[in-house]
Parts: sequence; C-alpha cells; structure tokens
Amino acid sequence: MKRLLTLGVVAGLSMGLMSPAFAALKEGDKAPIFKLEASLAGKAIQFSLADALKKGPVVVYFYPSAYTGGCNVQAHTFSVNSEKFAAAGATVIGVSLDSIERLNDFSKDPEYCAGKFAVGSDVGGKVAHAFELNVREAVAGKVDSRGKEIDHGFAERTTFIITPDGKIAATIGGVRPEENVVAALEKVKQLTAAN
Repeated sequence: MKRLLTLGVVAGLSMGLMSPAFAALKEGDKAPIFKLEASLAGKAIQFSLADALKKGPVVVYFYPSAYTGGCNVQAHTFSVNSEKFAAAGATVIGVSLDSIERLNDFSKDPEYCAGKFAVGSDVGGKVAHAFELNVREAVAGKVDSRGKEIDHGFAERTTFIITPDGKIAATIGGVRPEENVVAALEKVKQLTAAN
C-alpha cells in the first residue's frame, strides 16, 4: 500500500498536478496594479493593468523565459486560443524577466505569440515579486531554443485571472503549459457566463 501511495505521488508530480505555487497570491486577493514596457507583434508598447481591466478580465501569465521549451508551448497555445479569450472579453498578457528586445522577437514570431497578445518585460522581477512569485537568478551558460544566451532570471510559471474590480479570480500553477492555458480559458468563460 505504501509503495502504491508513493508511486501515486510521484506520478502526480511528474504529470504536473501540483497545486499553485505556495507563496503566490490567491483567489480573492487584490492584484497589484502595474505598468510594463511590453511588445505586441514586435512593437514596444506600454501595458497598463488598470487600463486593461476597464475592458474586462485580464489573464496575466508569468513564464520563465521566451524561446524555451514550455514557454514556447504556452505562448503558442495562448496564441491559437486568442480569439476564444477575446470572445470571452479577456485581455491576455504574458510577463517574464526577458528584455524588451527578446520580447520584440518572441511577440511577432509566428510559431509562438504570433502578434496575438502582448508580452511584458519585467526586468528585475518587480512585478513577479508583487504577485508573490518565486524568482530565480540567471544561470550562466543557459541558452534558449535559438542557441542565444539567457542572461536574465526566471519567474515561476503561474497564471492569474483578474476581474475588472482588481481581484484575483484564480491562480493557476503547477500544471503543464497547455493545461495552464486551458484552465485559464475555462475560468474566463465561467466569469463571462456569470455576468
């Protein structure tokens, strides 16, 4: 029995079925209002959470780094589902510690963001820390999927669904990148159906 329980726990962890990050802000918490330099379709813009919330719910998804395995998958999955998020009245923004130069490439890349949503540059991790996420330091010698050095720290992969009143409706973490997007879309649809 003990062996089966251990196998079940290991299987659950390997499948990404962990709960959201321990320290991350939770459902019902007030979301930190932020402004970031961001990129949309390869062009630098200013993103304001306060302005986006005036239009409806906002999906703020933190990811470790552009042009890395899971982050590439997650960006692509948000991109192919962007019309569904828009139909539910939601704005999507990805946030990482990448420089705006890296994000300009990533945001327009047809394989990933494809110009469908903005990605914000949180150099130094100030916004990630405000959402109580763990931020790891840069690791020398790490390269991205293009072979370019990654010279920034990494915020943990966690998604927050924020309602127009500035409250967190859901915190999604500890799941595979595709599952993260599916869970975010389901929550946004629930919010839309409730109004």
